[in-house]
Amino acid sequence: MSGFVFGEKPIEVAGGDGVHVYGADGTEYLDFGASYACTPVGHCHPAVVDAVQSQAGDLLYVQGSYPTETRTALYDRLAALGPGDCANVWLCNSGTEANEAALKFARHATGRETVVAAKRAFHGRTLGALAATWKSEYREGFAVPEHVEFVDFGDPGALREAVDDETAAVLLEPIQGEGGVHPAPTGYLQTAREVCDETGAALVLDEIQTGLGRTGSLWACQRAGVEPDALTVAKGLGSGLPVAATLVADWLAEDAGNHGSTFSGGPVPCAAALATLDVLEDEELAANAADVGQYLQSELVDLPVRDVRGEGLMVGVEVKRGATRALRGLALEHRVLALPAGRTVVRLLPPLTVTEHEADQVVDALEAVL
Repeated sequence: MSGFVFGEKPIEVAGGDGVHVYGADGTEYLDFGASYACTPVGHCHPAVVDAVQSQAGDLLYVQGSYPTETRTALYDRLAALGPGDCANVWLCNSGTEANEAALKFARHATGRETVVAAKRAFHGRTLGALAATWKSEYREGFAVPEHVEFVDFGDPGALREAVDDETAAVLLEPIQGEGGVHPAPTGYLQTAREVCDETGAALVLDEIQTGLGRTGSLWACQRAGVEPDALTVAKGLGSGLPVAATLVADWLAEDAGNHGSTFSGGPVPCAAALATLDVLEDEELAANAADVGQYLQSELVDLPVRDVRGEGLMVGVEVKRGATRALRGLALEHRVLALPAGRTVVRLLPPLTVTEHEADQVVDALEAVL
């Protein structure tokens, strides 16, 4: 049945290059959604394409228990980039799998079951990650596991009250994406770190949208000065190819339990990930995200909107009459693609290669639509 999982949009995409995608009819669109932050270095970056084609010619796949040069190189690269002590790497295919692994590792290491998560959070659609996802519309009908307690995001007092010696993990996004693009208030992640230290719980930071330079540093937690016990990364890691990772500290990695995945660290996605990380570093895209993101927000605040918030190139624009109408107008009238983040927020997650000129185009289009 066509369209069973995804409701299809009225634009058939046939190609992509940098910050643009192209419809089957040849129409050029400025992509400020980047397929939910999956193309941080732009569509079809030559270095990523070359790496994928080269690896595909040598070895398409071998199961994860057999070492390969590409997989080992990605292990080493991510271990070196992990914040704090998060130098142990588990590779998988998607963000929800990365979060599932983090929760399993935390429960196994602590011997506890309870997870504390935030209201408005989104952590994935498999049952464990879904249990820590706030919106009931995602959970209804699936009999999700229990043992998750939700607290108000950004309320340090509520967090202190909820976390105790029965808590296995505190699972948070540094900036809530699906929940409306809400950055953690100053000091909130530090409080999370403190209460986890006091109780022996694991601090797990979901950086599936915020990671890889999007907020102006490689990891958003670095901007807050907080080192987690586990960090999850996905989406843009392989420039659109399915690869994700859970980075964990030694105490979570020791005797991590019986966890596995057939497609853990496939050679081709690993090659894409290594090339993506190279481009992010070589082209200094985190710095560009900080600069262009600041410029973009400074221009957006002059529009007739309720709020503009975010960090770097993760920006939420809260509009007055609902996001659906604005997004449709942007796409069909102005050839700009963006994303919703709830009913009233337009979410902007462009490739990190975007320029101020392209940011101006989006601001002008949004102004016209509003």
